[in-house]
Order: sequence, then structure tokens, then C-alpha cells
Amino acid sequence: MVQAVALPRNEVGIEATVGILKQKFGDRLQTGQAIREQHGHTTTWIENQSPDAVVFPRSTQEVSEIVKTCATYKVPVIAFGTGTSLEGHVNAPAGGVSVDLTQMDKVLAVNQGDLDCVVQPGVTREDLNTHLRDKGLFFPIDPGANASLGGMAATRASGTNAVRYGTMKDNVLSLEAVMPDGQIIRTGHRAKKSSAGYDLTRLLIGAEGTLGIITELTLRLQGIPEAITSARCSFPSVDAACQAVMMTIQYGVPVARIELLDELSVKAANAYSGLSLPDTPLLLLEFHGSESGAAEQAETFGQIAEEFGGTDFAATSTTEERNKLWQARHDMYWASLQLRPGARGISTDVCVPISRLAECVTTTQDKARELGLMAPVVGHVGDGNFHSLLLIDMENEDEVQKADEFVGWLNDLAISMGGTCTGEHGIGQGKQPYLAKELGPAVTYMTAIKKALDPDNIMNPGKILSDT
Repeated sequence: MVQAVALPRNEVGIEATVGILKQKFGDRLQTGQAIREQHGHTTTWIENQSPDAVVFPRSTQEVSEIVKTCATYKVPVIAFGTGTSLEGHVNAPAGGVSVDLTQMDKVLAVNQGDLDCVVQPGVTREDLNTHLRDKGLFFPIDPGANASLGGMAATRASGTNAVRYGTMKDNVLSLEAVMPDGQIIRTGHRAKKSSAGYDLTRLLIGAEGTLGIITELTLRLQGIPEAITSARCSFPSVDAACQAVMMTIQYGVPVARIELLDELSVKAANAYSGLSLPDTPLLLLEFHGSESGAAEQAETFGQIAEEFGGTDFAATSTTEERNKLWQARHDMYWASLQLRPGARGISTDVCVPISRLAECVTTTQDKARELGLMAPVVGHVGDGNFHSLLLIDMENEDEVQKADEFVGWLNDLAISMGGTCTGEHGIGQGKQPYLAKELGPAVTYMTAIKKALDPDNIMNPGKILSDT
């Protein structure tokens, strides 16, 4: 494990707070070791830092009461969704109370005529889309994991559909949130746009729970397309595949998804998902629209792919075949682990301008080979975002050190190319050293906002900003 920075604990305040909350919530407050460790867990190599208690509220008012108690005794409070974050977001470096929002899981309203809905933060994206299916609507943001919508907003998630539908910041109309003093605020309403005051909605989206706890979301919805066509195409190299992506975007082809799998990832997908794809870099695509429109988009891409040596191009509108391909993509984490049984999978992501994508991906592969690391690459390459999954023997100190060197090198590379150290994973604890490199003096103003809203630093301390 990578050591995480511990922060000073408020032992007296924690004891008082847990006692008060136990009286109010009874069995909905748990202090057992196993559940505390589970709420300090993320899919990462950062060590587990468990909270002192886990509480399960069922309403915004209950969240407010929890935060007010924590504020009174200056005790940390960490929001928890489904625990799928990747950079230590839910760790408790100073102890405190984990607020598990999974029991706030109701779809409160669906406004079909306005293409929006209102949900509690514990609703997952899959649950919402199941609820919407018979209404002809869907919520497009798909980070792969069945994450909670509150957590997706808190980390500004995106995923496979972002190239067409944007990220969480583009699909949240307004929020209800509990602020560090326990006050409940609403950042906006259901209008599709507003010029009224500061954009507090976007301030809280991506704040990773460091400024408040999201307790309700008003989300933008989309109509289920008349036709969906998926396609796949193999390429002689990652560079060729990335060049085809760039040309597709420049031509204005409205792809809904365009995903890259490198050679290692294709090999893993074939073995794990029972596919028989050529063991060369692959693009998976999806097109939304009318039957003729989706088919035309697929045909245009096929012509572009030919220019870059694309082979085995195949398109399908059959639901079963489409689902098989995309399930294989979503299973890539588990599939990649089979490439090196017993290894730990450490995922990191960066995002660069689309014109630098081919160079960045190929340079990343070269660096992994130079260090002797196995690191399959997948990516939402339509917007320049890709992931490298390091398969590491955590008992091998030299290998762990090389992996740490690789992650730092990759973040620096992306920043040097005019990109970002994280396209969608967020900063959390793991990427703190690179935020100042990327944004410079802007971090000073982030710190000022944090101190103004949360002067006692109780909201998810130790995340995003290294000095808070």
C-alpha cells in the first residue's frame, strides 16, 4: 500500500459526536471494524484510513442534523456513495463520521415534458435508467461502475458517452446540499439556464465532498434514440487508431461513444469475455440517431478507418451483439487482472487535447515497457481521456516504486501537453501533488473558497488541497 498522510485527530470531539449520533440513529450508526474499513475503502493502492463511525441517514434533514453535530464538535464528516472512487476520496485521515447515503435512494420526480428528473444521491445510474426505460428517456453519463449519482456529481464523473453528452457538470441542472454549518441550500431550479448569481451548482460538482454534501440532484435527461448502431474496428497500431479518432472528431461525426483498447486490453477482453477479436488495437464505437442517420455515421467512420489501416470493421444494430461488446468494455478492469493473476490493478487517468492523444498514448506505452511494467490502456478517446491500469505485485518494493514513478511521470506528461492530470477520476488524496503543477496560483483561490465555506475543515479533510 501507498502510505496516506494522517491528519490530527479530535479524540474528545469524535467521542462526543459518535455518542450523540448513536442516541439519535440507533442501529443506523455502526462502529464495527469491518464496516468502518469498508467505508475507508476505494479501488486504489492508498492505505485504508477508516472513519470512527458510519451513519445511514434517510433524508436531507437527517444529513443536516449529522453535519450540525459534527460542526459543533469540529469532527470530520465524509460522504459515501458506493465506494467506487479511485483516488482515496472516502478515506478518513483524521477519523470522523462517514455519512453513507445509500438509503437515500428514491427517484423523486420525472418530468417527461421537460426532459429532467429529481433524485436523491443514493440512486445509482443503472437504477435510474431502469426507472426511466418505459418513459422513453435515459440518463447518459456512464462511468462504467454502477456508481451513485451523488458520488458521480461529487467527482464530476464522465465516461463512455461523454464525447456526445458531456460530463456530470453538463447534466446537472441544480443541487440541494448540506453545507459545513448544517445549512440546507438549493443552488438552482429546473430552468434549463440561469444568469442568477454565482454558479454554486458547478462549484459543488467536482468538489469531492469538501464543500458540502449533495442530498438531491435535478438531472438533464435524453430521449432514447430511435436507432443505436455499434461498430468495432481493428488497427495496426495505437497511433493509427488515435489518428482515426482525431479525424472522426474533426469531420464532425456525432459519435456517442468511441473507446480505445490497446493490444493487451484486447487480449484480456478475448479471454475474459469470450470474444475473438484480432490481438491488435481496437476502437469500439456507438452511433445514435435515426436508422438512416446512425447507419450513415457508421459508414462514414468506416471510410475514415480505412485511411489509417483499419481492418475487420463491423457494425451492428442488434441489441444482443451491442450489449456483448459494451459489457466486455465495462468488464475491462476484471479482465485485465487475468493478465497477471495475483497482481493488484492500479488505475490512473489523464486527459489531453485530442491533437496530442496519439503521441501521449504511445509515449505512455513506451514508458511502461521501459520500466518493465504491465499496463494495458483503455480510453474514452473521443475527448482525449485514457486510463492506464498498472498490474503490480504489491510485495515487490522495486515494482511499487516504479509504478509510483510511472504515475507521476504520466501526470506530468499530460500537463506538459496542455492536458490535465485527471479527466474523470478526481484528485482525492492520490493526485494532490499534481494539482498545483496543473493550475498554479488558481489553487490559492480554491484554498480561499474552502477556508471561507469550511473554516474548521470538517468536510472531507485531506482531499484535493494538500494543506487542508
